[in-house]
Amino acid sequence: MAVLVLKPGREKSLLRRHPWIFSGAVQQVEQEPGPGGTLDVLSSNGDFLARGFFSPHSQIRARVWTFDPEEQVDADFFRRRIHSAVCARDLFNPRRKGEGTEVVSTDSLRLIHAESDYLPGLIVDRYSDTLVMQCLTTGVEIWREQLANILLEETGLTNIYERSDADVRELEGLPSRNGVIRGEISSPIPINENNLNFLVNVATGHKTGFYLDQRVNRQQVRELAHGREVLDCFCYTGGFTVNALAGGAKSVLSVDSSLDSLSLARENIALNSLSTERVELLEGDVFQTLRKLRDQARWFDMIVLDPPKFASTASQAGKAARGYKDINLLAFKLLRPGGILVTFSCSGGVDAALFQKIVAGAALDAGAEVQIINHLTQAPDHPVSLTFPEGTYLKGLVCYKIT
Repeated sequence: MAVLVLKPGREKSLLRRHPWIFSGAVQQVEQEPGPGGTLDVLSSNGDFLARGFFSPHSQIRARVWTFDPEEQVDADFFRRRIHSAVCARDLFNPRRKGEGTEVVSTDSLRLIHAESDYLPGLIVDRYSDTLVMQCLTTGVEIWREQLANILLEETGLTNIYERSDADVRELEGLPSRNGVIRGEISSPIPINENNLNFLVNVATGHKTGFYLDQRVNRQQVRELAHGREVLDCFCYTGGFTVNALAGGAKSVLSVDSSLDSLSLARENIALNSLSTERVELLEGDVFQTLRKLRDQARWFDMIVLDPPKFASTASQAGKAARGYKDINLLAFKLLRPGGILVTFSCSGGVDAALFQKIVAGAALDAGAEVQIINHLTQAPDHPVSLTFPEGTYLKGLVCYKIT
């Protein structure tokens, strides 16, 4: 088997069972296996540390499949990992049976969450009877066909759509891929979440089509929205908008730069028989729109800020911080006393402490007295391995404006 040998003293992260090996830690690779090939990782003293796969084009030169020297990386290995992940989701979405009826909170959730499910680079989301798979690393890429077969066996489904078109594939030296792998799929796909209906465009939508990680947070917005005038920024296909309307919001102004997303948001509102008289969908750049609303002296009782990723890495955190501060500062100025700001960051380069500091600075500059009444994160079907803190990427705050 191919072998990757670390430089002296660079084994500490692996001893803590972190799954990434950066190029700077590598002393040499013997019998190079090619992209995605399996290799053993050894310390400079020749001690076995892990078994992983090789990514010659990435700064993360190898990722770990297993820390067990006796565990072989084969189809049975992936079957065990996938079976474990799928079974664990029953904890997050239990099928409570009573009088012959199954009651679940959603028919759509994340089944495989990459490193946090010990399958680096594999994302699998379930939308009703369809799986959407992302192969984001070389190791997953070469097992693609076997993984698709195992996923169908473990779930009993017949449809898989692939959304391997994320930018990170380029860092792995992999081409973009988007299309049906198995079955017959008609997009958009209808799903149900907390008794609300949505259409998901798995072919061209963000990520795999829908922000499943916000499921619990959408429910919180629904609970807080009653009687409030709501501003939903970066509304995408209306996840928070529909929940605010369902929660009894007095009105909702929803802003996004994509006409296609707003069109699907309009369909999602109609799908739930919600009053269109209480909602306005506005195409526009959120940064510019917030300034226009400020200049128009508009006020809101609740504002949701769910922007796209501003920083993938810590090196981009400074630029991202300016963007986050800008929109939160404007939001605090548009918020009435007694109003609620629900604000998020999904940037991996901005941790929870930095994000709270940014929001605090925005409140200070806006002259607002603000309390945090809740900390939010990704839904529990997006678990975080204790040895891979990078799996915690979604940070959110529910802020109450006193004055």
